[in-house]
Amino acid sequence: MNWLAHLLLSEATPAFRIGNLLPDILRIPELKGLPEEFQRGILRHRQIDAFTDSHPIVRRSLVLISPSYRRFSGILMDLFYDHFLACDWDRYSDTTLEDFCATIYSSFDALHDQLPPFAAMRLQQIKAGNLLCSYREIAGIQGALERIGNHLRRPVALGESIAEFDRNYDTFHADFTEFFAELRDYVSTRE
Repeated sequence: MNWLAHLLLSEATPAFRIGNLLPDILRIPELKGLPEEFQRGILRHRQIDAFTDSHPIVRRSLVLISPSYRRFSGILMDLFYDHFLACDWDRYSDTTLEDFCATIYSSFDALHDQLPPFAAMRLQQIKAGNLLCSYREIAGIQGALERIGNHLRRPVALGESIAEFDRNYDTFHADFTEFFAELRDYVSTRE
């Protein structure tokens, strides 16, 4: 799962939530050097990723990605699934998506000085672009894919993979709904 799911499945403390994002931003040696207050969130991130990467429902979604994007199918599915989470947000949270994101963004400011400069900068970019709320829109997902594709060692036009999303939208949505219920149950056993 991508950022929005990681945050929703976090304990409701700023350090835990930020810790749950950091494995996608920092390298392993940088993560090890962070204060203890972030480590539990880092662990949760890894648990969620391991559960997701090995889950048969997610694998069922991944095989729908055409061979030209198959190498990046995990990245695509993370974002596609976050789109469905954002669209169905009221099903999973009593707080509006906008209020949830505002709380997350304020935690970025509160813990800014405890983070490595690159991580602090990256979190500020997420906030400035309101990226978490943007996942609700197809254009937001496409923009995220374009940014990711441009930052790969060899840039790839990942934004064009939005056609994969459109072609399989209903199937991906059904898979997400089924999978996310199981992921939430799994995370509840880790608390």
